[in-house]
Amino acid sequence: MIGYLILAIFIGLLYMGIHRKVIARIQGRPGPPIWQELLHTLKFSFKRTWVPKTASPAIFIGIVMVAIGIWTTALWVVISGGSLLIIFGLYICYKMVEHGVGLSPGSPYAKFGGVRSVISAASEIPLLLSVGVLYFFTGSLMIRDIAAFQVEHGSLLVTAAPAALALYVVILSKMHYSPFSIVESKEIVSGYKTEHFGVWRAGLEAADGIKTFVLLYLFVLLFVGPLPLLLMLLAMLVLMLTLSFVCALTPMLAPFDSVTVQTGLIVVVLAWTALLVVVL
Repeated sequence: MIGYLILAIFIGLLYMGIHRKVIARIQGRPGPPIWQELLHTLKFSFKRTWVPKTASPAIFIGIVMVAIGIWTTALWVVISGGSLLIIFGLYICYKMVEHGVGLSPGSPYAKFGGVRSVISAASEIPLLLSVGVLYFFTGSLMIRDIAAFQVEHGSLLVTAAPAALALYVVILSKMHYSPFSIVESKEIVSGYKTEHFGVWRAGLEAADGIKTFVLLYLFVLLFVGPLPLLLMLLAMLVLMLTLSFVCALTPMLAPFDSVTVQTGLIVVVLAWTALLVVVL
């Protein structure tokens, strides 16, 4: 598990750097080196660390530990083939992190990011739809059973396309610079992370790396099937590149527009699912 945790942080941060690089190149900018997110995390680890006078110290520090704990637990659940319901619950708990990190320092910039995390809860509905559709096709909510189902019956990427689209939207909503990343919009500096600096920011960056790894790994495992590690990492990279293209070519939406678009996508997925149920 420790080896997977180190791999998840490294690969997650590296893929986030590739994400930034691809977006920049598509938009005609040179962009940072692909290892920039790794360098950021190392840099913050050795920077001076403090707690703002206006902050609640227990929440300001504790919420960083909660973020790391949530995604480390999610990583263990995915690797061990546990229940999708646990992943769903952990994903919902992460709203507490975005909200808590934003409100704990007392900064208006971080506060706006924290408040917007409540609005972005619309992304939880596609995740629930994805879980429901996968259960309809496989009869199980255990990740190991869904992976085994694909070994026997083939990939679910096409047959369970509504679930794949729903989870894709969920992952897109958690990508930096995506049209739905309203909690980190540039008009509020760095969003809910604005006041976290030093080792606390490094902890949040590490949690983001684990989060990125878990979501990409989970998508490939659920809709492509179990693969050898190198092929799995390659498939995750291809998935990340598609997300980068979407982020590069779409503007960041206003908070309420973000909810409207995600709600529209939910309606499309529901209609598609209903059609599949009738056909099958």
